[in-house]
Amino acid sequence: MYSEIQRERADIGGLMARPEYREWNPELIKPKKLLNPVKASRSHQELHRELLMNHRRGLGVDSKPELQRVLEHRRRNQLIKKKKEELEAKRLQCPFEQELLRRQQ
Repeated sequence: MYSEIQRERADIGGLMARPEYREWNPELIKPKKLLNPVKASRSHQELHRELLMNHRRGLGVDSKPELQRVLEHRRRNQLIKKKKEELEAKRLQCPFEQELLRRQQ
């Protein structure tokens, strides 16, 4: 069966026109394969390398390094704290609340 496929391909190859650039001609510019800009970027290469290393170690894609988890946790806490402070500042800016606080003191 494999030999039949090879014969069919040989027959098709004879029918197809061969491109001229395969023949050696100094006037023609030979085509080059274009580089994929995403794969050529440094950040993509580093990410790919890190994913390969994590895969070899057996770490999942969803698990993050400890440092990154701690930093995200701190950022989240800072945002929550900042929002609370803003709400507290808005609450104190109300003249009615200020008067109540003054009378309470």
